[in-house]
Amino acid sequence: MTDTRGRGMDPELPVVRLCVAGMQAEADGSAHAAYEFFRQAWNAAGDDYEACIAAHYLARHQSSPEETLRWNQECLDRADRVADERVQAFYPSLYLNMGRAYLNMGQPALAHQHFVRAAERVSELPDGQYGDWNRFAIAEGLRDTAAEAPAGGTVAGTAAPLAPVVDTGIRELQSRWCARGDLMALGLTLPAFLGYLGTDEDRLRLRTALHMLHAARRLPQDEQTALGALLGAAALG
Repeated sequence: MTDTRGRGMDPELPVVRLCVAGMQAEADGSAHAAYEFFRQAWNAAGDDYEACIAAHYLARHQSSPEETLRWNQECLDRADRVADERVQAFYPSLYLNMGRAYLNMGQPALAHQHFVRAAERVSELPDGQYGDWNRFAIAEGLRDTAAEAPAGGTVAGTAAPLAPVVDTGIRELQSRWCARGDLMALGLTLPAFLGYLGTDEDRLRLRTALHMLHAARRLPQDEQTALGALLGAAALG
């Protein structure tokens, strides 16, 4: 879900003002006060749209995985009832939250299904850091539940996820770059790697980033060789 300043949110709505106050309480370290603001927002909700917003924030302040799931499901159900452009940009985050909730309940298969749904709607996220953060979290969820993918299946319906040897190889190189503070190598490759959802576009973005780094010939020879081998892997061909 976008934050209260994002697309589709009216900052003048009483429910939104209460949620802003709750977010400020969170930032101040007062979880109890935040919960009370979000509870007031739920009680003040006059329609499914406002209830969707309030339920999203209430889900963040539940004491059990079961209640967290219940409020995330409530949020998703309310968005489905609204079913117009006001909630369109919410769905990647809503499915992401459902996936996390199922993962925390020890149900990775259901979690994977929701991460895939989030990936399928990632284009609806707004541009900028909020959209990037959600994309990275969705990709992380898909990686964490990759074992639950159907045999021969795909992520987001278009291309296979990274082969384990490629994923491991990139992680090992990035760990070395991190250790020596090679910010240029990290800055070029991390966004494409962390946001990899398995689409053809994602594969091209990652391959392009790795190719640019390889072509610059600025890495130590062993890393240059390892990077070349990754570029030759079938999963990035």
